[in-house]
Amino acid sequence: MKTLGIIPSRYGSSRFPGKPLVPLCGKPLVAWVVEAARRAKSLDEVVVATDDERIAAAVEPFGVRAVMTPSELPSGTDRIACAARTALGGISPDDVLVNIQGDEPLIDPALIDALVTRLREPGNRWHMATAVTPIRNERDLRAKTVVKVALDRDDGALYFSRATIPARRDEAEDLSSGLYVRHLGIYAYRGDFLVRYVSEPPCALELTEKLEQLRALWMGAKIACIRTEDEGIGVDTPEDAARVEAILASRIAAS
Repeated sequence: MKTLGIIPSRYGSSRFPGKPLVPLCGKPLVAWVVEAARRAKSLDEVVVATDDERIAAAVEPFGVRAVMTPSELPSGTDRIACAARTALGGISPDDVLVNIQGDEPLIDPALIDALVTRLREPGNRWHMATAVTPIRNERDLRAKTVVKVALDRDDGALYFSRATIPARRDEAEDLSSGLYVRHLGIYAYRGDFLVRYVSEPPCALELTEKLEQLRALWMGAKIACIRTEDEGIGVDTPEDAARVEAILASRIAAS
């Protein structure tokens, strides 16, 4: 039984080529993700899953293994499974694998620990765990780039959508109700479910919404959603990188 944090990191971003290696306060972006992940108490090891030797060379001085994965893998989850098999010599049913986004240098280690804890609870029924945060404005509620989640009474995912869910029939949506949350792109998987997941082809829901997690729901998986107030800041553009670097610089100055 092992708990592995895996950071997928590809060089060829269509919007921001070479993004993992962009310098932030003197270190590559991906190195900041590595350092944050290594502060999570629940992880036995952190590895970087990459398709580029430049990224592998950049992260090894920061104390993690780089696992080379094929560029042509169809999804991020396939990359996680491939890296886990390589790093662990195979995936055991009771392993927990955490997909930590490689463009989230401000990821909170406590959130990683919370996801792992949920999957490690004795007798739990969850196959996966992920995170959600409140939707705070009308723009995000309507934006198709913001993925919304409808939750059950135990904060299990009922459905993920780019559309507004739940939609009120007669009145405007009430953002103070607690019903409207957005999905954050971090996942923890039980080993047995991850193996089953990557053996299934994409389903019609996934292909329609372009959301991988819908395949898991279509398969009947139970996905636990951890609530957090932290929205996170992903780096998708050079402007995002500048904003994150300013935050990191202020943290360094305050420490």
